[in-house]
Amino acid sequence: MAGVYLSYPFCAQKCTFCNFASGVASDDVQRHYERMLLREIEHHDWKWLPETIYWGGGTPSLMPLDEFADAMRAIPAAHIKEATLECAPGSVTADRAQAWRPAGINRVSLGVQSFVEAETRRTGRKHSAEIVERELNMLANAGISNINIDLIAGLPGQTLESWQTSLDWVERLAPPHVSVYMFEIDEDSRLGREALLGKIRYGANALPPDDTVAEFYECAVERLKSAGLPRYEISNFARPGFESLHNLKYWTLEPYIGFGVDAHSFDGSLRWSNIDSAEEYIARLENHLNPGAGESFSDCEEEHFFVGLRLAAGIEPTEHEWSRFKDPIERSLASGLLVQDAKRLRLTNRGFLLSNEVFQEFVYAPAI
Repeated sequence: MAGVYLSYPFCAQKCTFCNFASGVASDDVQRHYERMLLREIEHHDWKWLPETIYWGGGTPSLMPLDEFADAMRAIPAAHIKEATLECAPGSVTADRAQAWRPAGINRVSLGVQSFVEAETRRTGRKHSAEIVERELNMLANAGISNINIDLIAGLPGQTLESWQTSLDWVERLAPPHVSVYMFEIDEDSRLGREALLGKIRYGANALPPDDTVAEFYECAVERLKSAGLPRYEISNFARPGFESLHNLKYWTLEPYIGFGVDAHSFDGSLRWSNIDSAEEYIARLENHLNPGAGESFSDCEEEHFFVGLRLAAGIEPTEHEWSRFKDPIERSLASGLLVQDAKRLRLTNRGFLLSNEVFQEFVYAPAI
């Protein structure tokens, strides 16, 4: 079955590493957005019943509880197995946690990024490890124990010692799921722009080198595996049975529908997205116009490789795909980035570190 993604693109502050279509907005804009998001959901023609819900942003944990519950009620719930809410540490309260569970939320993803305060302060975050621990207890008391913790490897000033401190906290708190993202420099974040311009704001001059970030990642792979959370996707680690059902849809090319600013959708062959401006989104919905920004057909064979190979289990190419991608497959096998097990292909440990190089091999390969 398919999934639902909902975007709440507002935050208390914009983090320096963030490259999403989100930010700070007035209360008036937020209230208008909430009404229009509900309108978009209510006017959707449900051709299938969803199995998963994922609230991203932004900081959807800041959404007023009544409006949040209204949006959840507008989604067909008969087959929902997993409903995830992204939360910024510091935004979880006992009252919110107690309201999220009856609204349908059974999984929370906490954007911790680091348990070292000197690192979080540089990014614009204000939480501490103790705040995270306290909020996990609030969620558990509300009946939400399926938790993901996000970490970022490669923050300004991060060292192997400080990275180990964050991993120590993960082991202490023992969440069933952890995501580890390697910071990538791009112009869509303030920190990335500073680094590209060779400037120093936000600690851009203290970013660890790429080989050090790779060392952080490999350290996390080993420690999380030892803690009972094996890697099941490039950036994701979980106890068996706690893998993200929603995110697995992206990697296995299952359909999903997105609502809200910059939300993306896929029906198995066609991809489309909404505009990335909250103000324009509101204006379009108020005038009963489509908030879409465009659509394109998917080359599902290409995507089978550069999305499916993200999974530790790899993929089983079809006979046609073995033929179409014969040359890039052989190059990646020869370079030690892919390994073949019977009819399956998967990334090697080195391939995980150089995954973008592997994926590029399968883009724009001629169809036959």
